[in-house]
Amino acid sequence: MDKKKLLEAIKKVRENSKKRNFVQSVDMIIALKGVDLKKPEDRVSVVVTLPHGKGKKPKVCALVDKSLIVQAKEVFDKAIVKDEFKDIKPKEAKKIVEDYDYFVAQATIMSDIASTFGKYLGPKGKMPDPKLGLIITPKTDLKALKERLGKVLRLRIKKNPVLSGMIGVETMSDEELADNALAVYNAVEKALPRGKQQIGKVYLKTTMGKPVVVE
Repeated sequence: MDKKKLLEAIKKVRENSKKRNFVQSVDMIIALKGVDLKKPEDRVSVVVTLPHGKGKKPKVCALVDKSLIVQAKEVFDKAIVKDEFKDIKPKEAKKIVEDYDYFVAQATIMSDIASTFGKYLGPKGKMPDPKLGLIITPKTDLKALKERLGKVLRLRIKKNPVLSGMIGVETMSDEELADNALAVYNAVEKALPRGKQQIGKVYLKTTMGKPVVVE
């Protein structure tokens, strides 16, 4: 992928995007080809560290026991201790899952987390992922983890042969967005069994804008 082409596409994205009363995200969509979703090796999952971060801090909720609750409350946006799980009603659990981008889970209480939040986290793709470092222990550097989550992006194939995710926000510079997009493209190419041969069209768009093809 040529960075110059990405910069040209980003310029078109800005031209085609109306001003909104909120900061829009900039998303990257990679259509795949020659992918058989029945084959495990073709259902790729890609974790990318964006060079310039996402441009906004993610909201993180920690699910921990008493040994980590104090530290978790200091670092994350919300922390729920295991003893409180039994009092959380389904409606409240659903709202919590909707409100937070990531969920950090203490390794020793995973079964309790699964029974209380699992059926809500799963469908939203928010189950704590060890690949992102979201399964923690008392030795985990929580501050470093929170900072890293502002830069990391996970792309997964779901029902269709497409990978998509937020690479930044419209207030970031064209250069920053292009660098992030290039990092995503390279990571996807590396993860695919047949590399570039399986990458089709690549699009960029703002939250409310129309997709622009990267030529």
